[in-house]
Amino acid sequence: MLSAETFHPSDLSETDISTWRRLCTSRPEFANPLLGPDFALAVGKVRPDARVTVWRWPGRTAGFLAYHRRPGSYARPIGAPLSDYHGLVAEQGLDADEAMAVACLSVYRFTGLTDPNRAFAGGVVQRESFVIELETTAEAYLEALRAASPKRFKNYRRLDHKLDREVGELSIRGADRDQAAFDTLLRWKREQLARTGAHGFLNADWTQGLLQSLFERQEGDFQGLMVNLYAGDRLVAGHFGVRQGGVYHPWIASTDPELAAWSPGQVFLGRAIAAMPEMGLTTYDLGPGHEHYKRPYALTTRMIGEGVATAANLGGRAAQVSEQAWSLAGGHGQGPVGKLRRRLDIIASSELSFAGRARGLAQAIGARVRRQPAELEAV
Repeated sequence: MLSAETFHPSDLSETDISTWRRLCTSRPEFANPLLGPDFALAVGKVRPDARVTVWRWPGRTAGFLAYHRRPGSYARPIGAPLSDYHGLVAEQGLDADEAMAVACLSVYRFTGLTDPNRAFAGGVVQRESFVIELETTAEAYLEALRAASPKRFKNYRRLDHKLDREVGELSIRGADRDQAAFDTLLRWKREQLARTGAHGFLNADWTQGLLQSLFERQEGDFQGLMVNLYAGDRLVAGHFGVRQGGVYHPWIASTDPELAAWSPGQVFLGRAIAAMPEMGLTTYDLGPGHEHYKRPYALTTRMIGEGVATAANLGGRAAQVSEQAWSLAGGHGQGPVGKLRRRLDIIASSELSFAGRARGLAQAIGARVRRQPAELEAV
């Protein structure tokens, strides 16, 4: 018989943490920094609503799910919207419907479901995520990119030389620990979010605390990693995220807006791939979204899921009706309804107060109104 226990991450036993880490190594899809106990523990330090449910069969552990428990037994992925990958890290045979019922969860809303065991049945819309994996050398990988898109990468090489010649000698600094550079990357990202009308999830206190704590973490297999491109002593572009051993997943991608004409983000990625062996990286997981930027560099793609898992109770049935309405309206697509839904998810995940959510919703409506004249003019 399946049983479940739910803890704040800080209350997990060392045995459970060890078992969770072992399960993460059991499938390549689970070998991501966001799916293991260390990420849940880090988020737990800044979020009192963080939870981990541990399911057990007689004599052994079945699996783990990290999430934020909200009113109405509603669960959102741990660390969302930074949680690009999430799901049941479990043995084969653990069914999500049964697991939710046993854990007294009514709804689990996911946007980057990793489910190699197919625990979640139906109602899952598939999306692509983009991954750089070095099977041999970085040079061989870059040559494969150039062979696949010769004109594109010839232009990137031209921009690289132009930036190097006109701004300063280019260099990659892996594991950069410069606090000023870290602050600059975040400032550039906040400014970009404001310019594009996106929700400012980086302004939340818990998000700032989490990123800073991970930046300061320099020991162990799990830690924050900042990779930056410099022209001379000038910061040009960078990524910040988390690594687990040889797997790196960046969250923040920022570039100097004054150097936009040189496409520094494209120059950065080519240089970063070349530096992967020096940084001890075999996988540079770019995650989902921003396909135009990521796809040219990713020879590997993985499928992740978006949708809602619901229990057979009142809260679950209400969520199911809502999900069907969103689906019929195009809530999983790339159109305006899909964009609105994803923005509402970010607001609900990052803003912990009613006032914060109301402010985010008002800003979302305002951004949509401002975009409409331009869209109508383009028709």
